[in-house]
Amino acid sequence: MELLSAENVVAVATAVAGIVASAVMVWYERRVPRRKRIGYRVQMDNPIGDDVTSGRANVRLGLFDEAPGMHQATLVLLRIENDGSQGIGHDDYTSRELHGLTAVFTDRNIRGVSVTQPPGTDHLMSHFTPHAGFGYDNGGNTLRIPRVPLNRGEHFKLLVLLSGGDVGRDIRLIGGIRDGEVHPNRSATPDDKPPLFSRAARLITIMLTVSVLTLSTIVVVRDDSPPPLGCERGSLTITGSTAFAPVVRDLAKEYEKDCEGSEITVEARGSSAGVGELAALEGESRSRRASMIAFHDGASKRADDSLTRLPIALSVFALVANDGLKLPNGLSLADVRRIYVGDITHWDELDPKLPHWRVVLVSRDADSGTRQVFQDQVLDGTWEGVPSTSLDCDIQTDRSAPVRCELDSTEEVLKKVAEIRGAIGYSELNLATAQQHITRVPLGGATASVAAIERAAPYPYFGVEYAYTYGDPPGGSLAGSFLDYIRNNGETLIRTHDHVPCSTPEGERLCRESE
Repeated sequence: MELLSAENVVAVATAVAGIVASAVMVWYERRVPRRKRIGYRVQMDNPIGDDVTSGRANVRLGLFDEAPGMHQATLVLLRIENDGSQGIGHDDYTSRELHGLTAVFTDRNIRGVSVTQPPGTDHLMSHFTPHAGFGYDNGGNTLRIPRVPLNRGEHFKLLVLLSGGDVGRDIRLIGGIRDGEVHPNRSATPDDKPPLFSRAARLITIMLTVSVLTLSTIVVVRDDSPPPLGCERGSLTITGSTAFAPVVRDLAKEYEKDCEGSEITVEARGSSAGVGELAALEGESRSRRASMIAFHDGASKRADDSLTRLPIALSVFALVANDGLKLPNGLSLADVRRIYVGDITHWDELDPKLPHWRVVLVSRDADSGTRQVFQDQVLDGTWEGVPSTSLDCDIQTDRSAPVRCELDSTEEVLKKVAEIRGAIGYSELNLATAQQHITRVPLGGATASVAAIERAAPYPYFGVEYAYTYGDPPGGSLAGSFLDYIRNNGETLIRTHDHVPCSTPEGERLCRESE
């Protein structure tokens, strides 16, 4: 970059203006009473939705045309600062609640929040956790802000995505400070009437405004399409479960559409294989370890302490059979266990009314999380007792024993069951529903369905879908951003695929009870 480039000139001018402003602030601080003060200001309140009324004209940006529940979307930047002459500690907040302050956005609903802080104050971010009271109720208009210790002059900003109301609605910060006050400062919105500044104050304001406008113009000209709130650029590989892969592929497409500059590749190789691939990144750089997420059906028995798991959804699985095999009453768990240990060679041995067809067990390989959940919950923790006798389930093999084969993916299992009479296997529910020439087999008198799980029906074959990362995803990583996107924006899509999202209150309870 040239020494006298526009960016450098603006940066130098802004720095000079900042020095002058700092000197004025020092002069000012020497003359105010020594007390504790938290100030807040709305630095931005802009419409970003479709056909949003700004007060003067209708603005059509179309950024959230297809997003559910984002009618009249707005973006607010709220700055919270210690503008007093003393530091503020955790115990200085007077709230009786766990959190210290509450931001109220009148007539609008909160859809997402991002926290930022200036360089050198990374310690502030550690306080923004649910354990410290940080958060909001889904669809609510109040944001709970934790008891953040602020040294004199420190601040943080909250970038809040809202819907359901127009810009300019009242925004208030509620709370108290011992021996001090919480008060609004003058906002930076252009419609405010300027106060009667002194000549020096007006000069500082003009200098800073010109610098910011010039820098903003340069940024807009060079990059006129910044990513939406919470987006990250880069590459991410998703591996693991083949049963959950259709959900992940759709979520990845939605994220890439919303977040330009992101590239997410889904390589489903089986749950255990995916977790093993993630664990093998030991010794790689932090950025390399953060470039992969492994999805696993149920809790992985191969994961060690280096991996972190996050519950994403409750997956419902189904026992499936070739549609020529009529089992209207399904199978009891005892019948299924007899079949899978090899006690039943032909179906009429189980029931004389059934045809004299060979039992063909179409199974998944040892890396399959679907198989692991099947063995744990349906076979009562035992392995499938019939050894693998064929690579492609050829029924011409030894007729004195059931035929059993192991395939690499759920899609292959369903295809093979649909082709072979007398075949039986297992699958994720939504994939089984979409496959022709197969029938879902009731287990223990209960039929596989999401509704059955949510009303606590005695259906045995389901498990939590976990996302595994190598440690906690670092801040600003595509992995962390994508997982946040799933939990905050993926509920509808996850339900479309017949899974229960763990991010909802009811889903969180079910996922917790199923761990």
